[in-house]
Amino acid sequence: MHGLDPKQMTRMMQQMGIQTKEVNSNKVVIETDENNIIIENPSVTIITMKGQDMFQITGNVKNDDSPPEDDIKMVMDQTNVSREQAEQKLKECDGDIAEAITQLSE
Repeated sequence: MHGLDPKQMTRMMQQMGIQTKEVNSNKVVIETDENNIIIENPSVTIITMKGQDMFQITGNVKNDDSPPEDDIKMVMDQTNVSREQAEQKLKECDGDIAEAITQLSE
């Protein structure tokens, strides 16, 4: 809506039953099956409409391809290797825990 100032836009949204709330945050982490998406210095807004909350997030995005913490700990516990070795082997094995343990146990 070109030409509306922020106060007018807020009023229009409230008239339509849409509420917004800014959230102070330092980092947002979205965990996916493949990796984690980390958003640093985010601007987070919660938009509530018809009882549903939606999140609008903007910021500096980076992908974290580190294996999940639980997987690293399991490999460390089973093989008595350092965290760095467990993490590296999991990356080499594309996250296959059994293969990482097998290779580190040889």
